Amino acid sequence: MSVDHSPPPPLLPSESRPAFLKLQPGMTVVVRHDPLPGEALDRDWWMGQVVHCSGGARDPKAWTLFQIADVDSGVIRWVNADLILQVLMENTDESD
Repeated sequence: MSVDHSPPPPLLPSESRPAFLKLQPGMTVVVRHDPLPGEALDRDWWMGQVVHCSGGARDPKAWTLFQIADVDSGVIRWVNADLILQVLMENTDESD
């Protein structure tokens, strides 16, 4: 069995990291529409709310799959991270 002894890749600066790395359940996102077989090609994107985040095999803390509920229809879909176009942060205004 071979072992990789190369150093790990350097971390990217926070401004150039993909937006999906900081996703948490409850956040709202814009998702590129990836139609299922037999589904109409009537839209380019949809908006949804993150229900669940799932990690990958290499690093369980790096989210790669998400369960997202479509805000228009209520349908919950599994979405790959590469389909997330934009993250709309949740309201963090904590006025007392």
